[in-house]
Amino acid sequence: MGTSRDTWVRVDIARQRLTLLAGDDAIAHWPVSTARNGVGELADSGCTPRGEHRVRLLIGAGCAVNSVFVGRRPSGEIYSPELGRAYPDRDWILTRIVWLTGTQSGFNRGGSCDTLRRFIYIHGCPDSEPMGVPRSHGCIRMRNDDVIALFARLRVGSRVSIDGTD
Repeated sequence: MGTSRDTWVRVDIARQRLTLLAGDDAIAHWPVSTARNGVGELADSGCTPRGEHRVRLLIGAGCAVNSVFVGRRPSGEIYSPELGRAYPDRDWILTRIVWLTGTQSGFNRGGSCDTLRRFIYIHGCPDSEPMGVPRSHGCIRMRNDDVIALFARLRVGSRVSIDGTD
């Protein structure tokens, strides 16, 4: 992990909570929403992958709150309740994207269990979506202001540990 003060993330599936740590010291906590389908690593499972990960890319620096991302690019839209009603089945990825890559070969890296190829992110979502309740399609959803605060403290390569007890 590097020095004892490295900033890293722990996601607690059972508590639906993300903790930002500096070394062993918790410096911030936020509620999250992980996968409605529970935990798992297989492609197309709709599950949140467990284990050790790293931040592969940080996407959306400087974008407005509620910026809509499609294919990891800003679409030019700004989410609103009206836009949500117009497209009720869209999986809204808003404000910032923290794209994860697994580090455990054969578990969450490579083959049919690859977190990166599954496009697993920590990202913002509509404020109307509940936190503390598993409802995502596999990603880790956060409130927009929370994901902005987290994003500012991370770097490419930051450790992300996902505790898969649910």
